[in-house]
Amino acid sequence: MNGPLPGKPRVGLFVTCLVDLMRPSVGFAAVKLLEQAGCSVEVPVAQTCCGQPAYNSGDRSDAAALARQTISAFEGFDYVVAPSGSCAGMLKLHYPALLSGDPEWSGKAKAFAERVYELISFLVDVRGVESVDADFQGRVTYHDSCSGLRELGIKDQPRRLLASVRGLELAEMADAEVCCGFGGTFAVKYPDISNAMVEKKTANVAATDPDLLLAGDLGCLLNMAGKLKREGRRIAVRHVAEVLAGEISDPPIAGSGK
Repeated sequence: MNGPLPGKPRVGLFVTCLVDLMRPSVGFAAVKLLEQAGCSVEVPVAQTCCGQPAYNSGDRSDAAALARQTISAFEGFDYVVAPSGSCAGMLKLHYPALLSGDPEWSGKAKAFAERVYELISFLVDVRGVESVDADFQGRVTYHDSCSGLRELGIKDQPRRLLASVRGLELAEMADAEVCCGFGGTFAVKYPDISNAMVEKKTANVAATDPDLLLAGDLGCLLNMAGKLKREGRRIAVRHVAEVLAGEISDPPIAGSGK
C-alpha cells in the first residue's frame, strides 16, 4: 500500500504477540473488518510485544522500553487498533502511567493513548458499524474477557455485531463476565487457582451446547481451548473477529484448525 487512500483514516494494526505466533488468521480478519469500515490499514514492522507480561511481573524498566518502541512504531497513524482487550488496555491505560515520570515521553504516551482502541469497540463506537456481511450456520456462546470488559467497557459491541450475522444463534452462558483464570502471568503464578477457575468456565460454556466459543482476547481463548481439549469436549474456539469477517461460515471441528 502506497500511503493512505483519500478520505480514509489511517489505522495502524497492533497485531499482538499471540495473534502473530498462534492465530494469524485473527490479524487478517481484523484487516478485513477495518477495510470494510472504510479505513486504510497498515501493520508497522517495528512493533513487538506491548510489554504487558513485563509490566505485570513488576519489570517496569523493560515495560517502559517496549512502550517507547511501540509509541515510535505507530507514530503518524490516526488510530491504533488491537484485536485484544488486554493489549489495548495496556496501550491505552497503562502506558501513560508507566511513562508519567519521563519528561520526554509522558506527553507522547498520553497522545498515543487517545488514539488506541480495541478492534470491536473501534468498529462500533468510532466507525459506527452496525452490521457485518457474514454468515455462520451454528450456535455460539461468548466470553467477556476481563481487560476488555473492565478496563475498556466492551460488552454490548460484539453482541450487536454478532446479532447481524446471518444464521448465527447466540446462547449466553452463565457468568459470562467471570474471569477464565488466564490473567497472563496469573496462570503461571497460581496454576491451581487458575485451573479451578477455567474448570468452572468450561462447564458454563458446555452447558450452552455451542458449536463455537467466541471471545475478543486470544489469551483467554487459548486458555479455555486447552481446558476444553483436556476435558474431551468437542467445542471449537475462535476469536470473534473471525466470525464477523466471514472467515468461518460453518461450525469448525474442535482441534482441527479449520
